[in-house]
Amino acid sequence: MRRQSYIRRQMLRLPLFLLMFGIAAASMLIPAGYGFVVNEHDAGRAFFYAGLLGFVAFVLIAVAHAGRDPRHGALGPLMSLFSAFVFLPVFLALPFVEALPTTRFVNAYFEMVSALTTTGATMFDDPARLSNTLHLWRAQVAWMGGLLMWVAAVAILAPLHLGGFEVTAQAEPGSRDLSGGGMAPLDPRDRILRAVRMLFPLYCGLTLLLWILLLATGERSIVAITHAMSVMSTSGISPIGGAQQGQAGLPGEAVMALFMLFALSRLTFSKDTVTATQGGLMTDPEFRIGLAIIAAVPLLLFLRHWLGAFDVATEERLGEALLALWGSVFTVTSFLTTTGFVSEYWVEAQSWSGLNTPGLILMGLALMGGGVATTAGGVKLLRVFALYLNGVREMERLVHPSSVSGAGAQGRRLQSNGAFIAWIFFMLFALSLAAITLALTLTKVAFDDAIVLSVAMLSTTGPLTQFGADAPIHLLELGDAAKGILCVAMVLGRLETLAIIALLTPDLWRS
Repeated sequence: MRRQSYIRRQMLRLPLFLLMFGIAAASMLIPAGYGFVVNEHDAGRAFFYAGLLGFVAFVLIAVAHAGRDPRHGALGPLMSLFSAFVFLPVFLALPFVEALPTTRFVNAYFEMVSALTTTGATMFDDPARLSNTLHLWRAQVAWMGGLLMWVAAVAILAPLHLGGFEVTAQAEPGSRDLSGGGMAPLDPRDRILRAVRMLFPLYCGLTLLLWILLLATGERSIVAITHAMSVMSTSGISPIGGAQQGQAGLPGEAVMALFMLFALSRLTFSKDTVTATQGGLMTDPEFRIGLAIIAAVPLLLFLRHWLGAFDVATEERLGEALLALWGSVFTVTSFLTTTGFVSEYWVEAQSWSGLNTPGLILMGLALMGGGVATTAGGVKLLRVFALYLNGVREMERLVHPSSVSGAGAQGRRLQSNGAFIAWIFFMLFALSLAAITLALTLTKVAFDDAIVLSVAMLSTTGPLTQFGADAPIHLLELGDAAKGILCVAMVLGRLETLAIIALLTPDLWRS
């Protein structure tokens, strides 16, 4: 017992990035075992050898670090998170290249960055080019990336008031507030361990439940587990080219849409952050705004059928109309949560609305994103709510210039200058979008495609590359420079601009 306690203490003293490296090495045993079971022996051996090599390297480095006191400042954990998104995919891509020798390492690295950041963009338009083992690995890496963001939100980003928490905090973004919450004084490793103990069983349980429900709707096992992991991580990774190609049908889409709601607000699965409200989930502004968008956008697309054909005598069957409405509801929910799945009935929804390619609507939903401290990307609903409150307040002042703002229940959730900080983030996001678009056009990417690619990467909604433009964008045809820019955009979209700025601030490293 004492030996186990000693080993655990020594493990916790290791650098956070090294711990994530060891976990990644151990996780390769899962696709290795699956590859051997389904007779994909080449892929199974590639993952087994890579996992074994990584584990040996982890043990050797861990022994070298034994007895050393961990040295990290206020931004040390954030730097480890940044390193995980940038350098860990190099190791994750090794078995991918070995199992698929017909591709280059740069493509495999792009796939792993895309998966780990839960973007879900892929170089391989034809799913049949990848074996089921590789599809499982992509979904598993994305699933681990989603869990990493769940844990990092409460253990790393919340104490530093980043990732959306700057709207509710009373301290400056990137700095620690030692006066409140009792969370900041804890050691970062203690916060991470506590978050893992609380969230890991919940994350696994929800994924397992969704897998079972998809199996019950008639989906194949490998497709069901891949889609389950993709929905929970909002990555949109599929071994068959998307949920619309599955066998689950309408019941399967309904189940997936229900689990996508976990990306609208952290209150759907936890109350471990300062964004929690006292009134519960139904009083949470993020969840309410998300439900309002999910209801309003499909309804507008549905009603546009009669607005566009007002003078034309048309008689449509009720069943087709309801399927078109459901196709819009599922697709809007998916892109709002930055998952990126489209409904089997999305074609009917497009025909019904008269919009052949409503790419602007999908990009707008992805840019808005899901809730703070969830696996969803985008700008985040809490920042949208802060700007909404500010807009309402300004309109009230037009009528009553001398009025004093009352601190309602929703207003108390935000700090006094929360709207100002949210607006700063919007401007930084817009500048990042412009910079990525300009950089892509310099690599000879068409301007329209560059905008779609920039939005897809910064909002971590990879399937936008297939559904956001008039024609699907083939990422494999891009040059290496463009692929590198997209990798930078994915990391920037996952960590957000404020976190990158915090890492570049020397004064914060001295704290």
